[in-house]
Amino acid sequence: MATKNVPVNDPMIDPATGELRVIAPGHTFKSVTEKISRIVLTSHTPLGWFGGFMVASSVAGILMVAVTWLFLKGTGIWAITQPVAWGFAIINFVWWIGIGHAGTLISAILLLFKQSWRNSINRFAEAMTLFAVVCAGMFPIIHTGRPWLAIYWLFPYPNTMNLWPQFRSPLMWDVFAVSTYAIISLVFWYVGLIPDLGTMRDRSQTRAGQYIYGIFSLGWRGSVRHWMRYESASLLLAGLATPLVLSVHTVISFDFAVAVLAGWHTTIFPPYFVAGAIYSGFAMVITLAVPIRKFYGLEDLITIRHIDNMAKVMLATGFIVAYGYGMEVFMAWYSASKWESFMMWNRMHGPMGWSYSVLIACNIVIPLCTLWFRKLRRNPLFMFLLSLVVNTGMWFERFVIVVTSLYRDYLPSSWGTYRATRWDYATFLGTLGLFTTLFLLFIRFLPMIPMSEIRIMLPQAKIKSEAEPLHEAGD
Repeated sequence: MATKNVPVNDPMIDPATGELRVIAPGHTFKSVTEKISRIVLTSHTPLGWFGGFMVASSVAGILMVAVTWLFLKGTGIWAITQPVAWGFAIINFVWWIGIGHAGTLISAILLLFKQSWRNSINRFAEAMTLFAVVCAGMFPIIHTGRPWLAIYWLFPYPNTMNLWPQFRSPLMWDVFAVSTYAIISLVFWYVGLIPDLGTMRDRSQTRAGQYIYGIFSLGWRGSVRHWMRYESASLLLAGLATPLVLSVHTVISFDFAVAVLAGWHTTIFPPYFVAGAIYSGFAMVITLAVPIRKFYGLEDLITIRHIDNMAKVMLATGFIVAYGYGMEVFMAWYSASKWESFMMWNRMHGPMGWSYSVLIACNIVIPLCTLWFRKLRRNPLFMFLLSLVVNTGMWFERFVIVVTSLYRDYLPSSWGTYRATRWDYATFLGTLGLFTTLFLLFIRFLPMIPMSEIRIMLPQAKIKSEAEPLHEAGD
């Protein structure tokens, strides 16, 4: 029985289950290997890649200019004043960390739950995590203004002045949480690459390619012993990475939740920060997956099934985020605190109430009213546009939390407003360029889809003898 609203003769429907296929029929071990490796090993880089790389690297150059000027002049070039002592730096830090969560969830949690649909998207989702962490990690460093004088105080090291970091500060917790997250994500991503690096080594036609891929493949031969160790390491790293999905953004939410400030001091922050991170992370995966599958002709490997499943995850986490927003409003009223009530009223109706309206429209109204419809969930163009809307809304969520809780504090004489400067916008825009540049380099020089995991999912794999290697490049 075919899935509703899909033609019965659609080759992407599995006749046995009536569900959309994860991989288009007709592929063999060899065709999967050739299709994915050809993107990297081709000697003719597509002109579209060069165009995108030039634009992205030019935008990343704006970041270099903005950071250089910041180091020369100090944080006064940003719109951080009293009482808004936190601005774009913290907003962007939390936003980028949130985007990186989907990669870890797809790689670790879905692996532990044996969700095979993750196999086509986990590699570039993991890479997205690493690049997002790079962009996020910049802000705690550069927001000091003079990192060469201050950043090393964040690390506990013996010193003659006997001065140590303040371990009761959640900003200190961020350092350890994010660094641990980055290390585990990097190791997990690299371990997953090893079998494919061995394939790239064997298929490369250049000495340089054979030498470089050979070094990083760590002598991979595809033997039974190698596969046993590879699978054991993958499961171990997945077990280590799974708690990080919950812990990292929980720790980051403590930057706000442990403060005695109306709008921040709330216990709902940890769970709905985590849900919001997964929400924005899956939106970013869709933002990257839709153009990639179209540009490189990967519709048979990154299928409508993947987009539909990611849309369902966004729908579920979107409702958790909506619940978090509702509880903020409810607790502001139920607490009977005039400070909390004023904060929420000012957040909605004050001079910057427009940002709260954008937040609700982009995160709640538009996604949760459209993702119920299967036809829209399976429309790549619509999902691409919706992913941009969601990530815009999630950025405004952090803006609302930071700015609208600060610009009108307990002392009316200190009330002000917040208007970001051109250097705030340049720094944020530059991180978008840096992220895109790193991602384009990744898809050009490394296989963006794990060949070994795709081959396991083919029908031929089910009839192969257990003694025969399924992952050899020559199959």
